Amino acid sequence: MTAVPLDQTAKVKKADERRLPLMSLAALGIVFGDLGTSPLYTFKTILDMTGKSPDASVILGALSLVFWTLFFITTIKYVLFAMRADNDGEGGILALMSLLSVQGKHRPTVVAIGLIGAALIYGDGAITPAISVLSALEGVNMATPALQPYVVPAAAAILFALFAIQSQGTQKIGRAFGPVMLLWFVAIAVMGVRGILYHPGVLAALDPRYGLSYLFGHGWDGFLVLGGVFLCVTGAEALYADMGHFGRGPIRLSWFAIVFPSLMLNYAGQAALVLDGAPTDGNIFYRLCPDYLMLPLIGLATVATIIASQSIITGAFSMTRQAIQLGWLPRMAIKQTSSEGYGQIYVGVVNFLLMIVTIALTVGFGKSENLAAAYGVAVSLTMLLTSVLLFLAMRDIWRWNIILAGGVAAAFIVVDGAFFTANLTKIAEGGYIPLLLALVVYGLMWIWHSGVAAMNARLAASLTPIPEFLEKIGAEKVARVPGTGVFLTRTAKHTPPVMLWHVEHNRALHKHLFVLRLIVLPIPRTRDEDRLTLNQLGPNLWRVDVRYGFMERPHIPHVMEQLAQTRSCTIDVDDVTYYVGHGTIIRRPDGKGLPAWQANIFMIMERNAAHISDFLSLPSNQVVEIGRQIAI
Repeated sequence: MTAVPLDQTAKVKKADERRLPLMSLAALGIVFGDLGTSPLYTFKTILDMTGKSPDASVILGALSLVFWTLFFITTIKYVLFAMRADNDGEGGILALMSLLSVQGKHRPTVVAIGLIGAALIYGDGAITPAISVLSALEGVNMATPALQPYVVPAAAAILFALFAIQSQGTQKIGRAFGPVMLLWFVAIAVMGVRGILYHPGVLAALDPRYGLSYLFGHGWDGFLVLGGVFLCVTGAEALYADMGHFGRGPIRLSWFAIVFPSLMLNYAGQAALVLDGAPTDGNIFYRLCPDYLMLPLIGLATVATIIASQSIITGAFSMTRQAIQLGWLPRMAIKQTSSEGYGQIYVGVVNFLLMIVTIALTVGFGKSENLAAAYGVAVSLTMLLTSVLLFLAMRDIWRWNIILAGGVAAAFIVVDGAFFTANLTKIAEGGYIPLLLALVVYGLMWIWHSGVAAMNARLAASLTPIPEFLEKIGAEKVARVPGTGVFLTRTAKHTPPVMLWHVEHNRALHKHLFVLRLIVLPIPRTRDEDRLTLNQLGPNLWRVDVRYGFMERPHIPHVMEQLAQTRSCTIDVDDVTYYVGHGTIIRRPDGKGLPAWQANIFMIMERNAAHISDFLSLPSNQVVEIGRQIAI
């Protein structure tokens, strides 16, 4: 390995240091939208759960719980701890699942936990835009009560417009996200300071004894309040998932320098206002704002919630691509909306379904306080599952001893478990919605993976070894025509079924033949030097294994261009024909295949999957598709 000169290392370090403030500013717009807009509804929800006229001990106890929840879950667990468990720079429960799968231990358990967690994020992802935009627009109830009937229609219209522009990309708008969110955090911090000046004694809530006293002094009712307190950290899991966009440094700097102080000042300001006698009906957040600035604040809050919603939508697209690459969802049409950022993608099916569910929730629940009852169940379970995976990471990756790993993980699991248990009481009030959505997504993932496995098993039963195939075409004197044929396959060493079908129907083969297998590795990206493995199997016959990470988009024509530059492959890339097998899925007549209901759903998913040639970026005028029935 070549050593990097010290002066070059110093230059790289200085360049990273210069970029750190700009990257941190950008992180404000992408990573912290959900966390940053939670003051709009969190403290109001908590006080509603404590009773109509909360006294000082209740208010200080609630604020103390919010502070230490933000500190322990977001700061300790995610910002300082979970972000160390990255998969080549990528974070999130799917990336963590893939990282642990590489170790080969606990694989079925790890995969199940990772997929359930990913499915749960879809469920709560539909609620986040609805509750955020509604809570922002509800400020007009205080500024201009006459506009109250228009809040829900306006929220639905804004959400529809947000989803409608996704196909155009958000690159240009995205550049403004960071500065807008910086303005938002400064504004809520100033508002918080203004509120604290009314009752400076509110800062006593920094003492954790206030929170513990309320929690253990009010019995079951005190425990249930944790369901409202949890709303202050619902964006922490998204923070971990977005780590790949910016890295640890910018996210940590933004959190400690701007986001955490701003959030705490605003929550303290709301608590101080209530301690000073302000009514708890309506939106407490907006009571911190002077009347003459109310409308500008509502506008800023609406933009901030749109940015938070955009982050959720982009995250859903990214997670969908990961699941497709790892073989847990069918291929979908993925549009790259920007040449500069790989994360700038658009998945039409996901966008449409999220739009329908989000707008339905907005209209159906009508108020942010109603949606708060449905919010948090799925995210709290996802956080609990992440803690379990972090324990496995401590043991399998970091090689911590069982006492240290168990102690740290137990602290995370106890806290996450308490929040999840408190949130379970919300199920009857709407919490079943994200769980139901998650169940559907997880079921589809499981059915797709099982169906693909059954299809591969049927194909494997009739595979032909390469030497046998070469002997056969030699004995039958199969004609060899000019050009290059690339046969896509899933098999590791046998003849591709599509090659057998081609010879059977056309009685000819190209002069140059490539057997190409795509391998998606459980890492985000593959180094160029590790991309290809080329082996010659016979005269003018090569096997190519092409490796991609789960965050990369396969591009087979680029692979052929690379192969054309090698000495062993003298091919014309303009004279290449790609052969793709298309299996029409049918039920097994002997009844030994998949259950009927499962096979029928898989067949529907397979018929509606994006074409493999689009997924692999194959030129349509150079693709030949050969069909065959496959009984599963």
